[in-house]
Amino acid sequence: MPTSNNYFHLHLVSDSTGETLITVARAVAAQYANVTPVEHVYPLVRSQKQLDRVLDEIEEAPGIVLFTLLEKDLVSRLEDKCKNINVPSLSIIGPVMQMFEAYLGAATTGRVGAQHVLNAEYFKRIDALNYTMIHDDGQHVDGLEDADVVLVGVSRTSKTPTSIYLANRGIRTANVPLVPGIPVPAQLETLTRPLVVSLHATPERLIQIRQNRLLSMGAESGNETYIDRQSVTEEVAFARKLSAKHDWPLLDVTRRSIEETAAAIMKLYSDRQRNRPSE
Repeated sequence: MPTSNNYFHLHLVSDSTGETLITVARAVAAQYANVTPVEHVYPLVRSQKQLDRVLDEIEEAPGIVLFTLLEKDLVSRLEDKCKNINVPSLSIIGPVMQMFEAYLGAATTGRVGAQHVLNAEYFKRIDALNYTMIHDDGQHVDGLEDADVVLVGVSRTSKTPTSIYLANRGIRTANVPLVPGIPVPAQLETLTRPLVVSLHATPERLIQIRQNRLLSMGAESGNETYIDRQSVTEEVAFARKLSAKHDWPLLDVTRRSIEETAAAIMKLYSDRQRNRPSE
């Protein structure tokens, strides 16, 4: 039960990295604005000794227990302990695995961390990350043609974090800032292979983010134009005109999270790949 301080303990037990658990748990917890989970994350739990520590902490701070364990002995012991101390527990992947097994008519391999094997997809993500880091913030524009996606936008439109998120999905992403007084790189305006997406936000939102950025950096003077409403409005107008000139898709990130922005870009990229004639 949540306490009077409106928090509850959330135990996430995994035999791998715990990424799946964390993602699912946070997605659900976000729906409850009045209570806050205190996360206890236990990755790489693969032995009875490792489970001992987990069970002790669950008993010390009872709460919801979510797990992704494949070893049946570990699962049974964890579930029994939760029943004994009267706390709810749930396997996040168990029901999904049962559905797969019933549909495919085959048992699972039981490989712990199978989604993290060093396969071609893994190395594709690493290559994309390397490319994205090298081509961040307008660096090495001569290599833009090798990108899958190129993001453009004025300062504080989340180009870099969005690029990194896309790279983690295996999409080679470069980003180029549109800076007042600095000519747009000629290479950007002649691209044919990559999908170029223009990120936008309202002047009000940009000013707010830029002000917070300056405060965090301890900057006081010399940045008036950076947060001047008229100047920022002109920046946004220029970016829109440039996008219209080259028929680049416009994406308003004013109220979008990085994940939502990346999802919209991935859909644009997928649609473009699907509709592109085979070479």
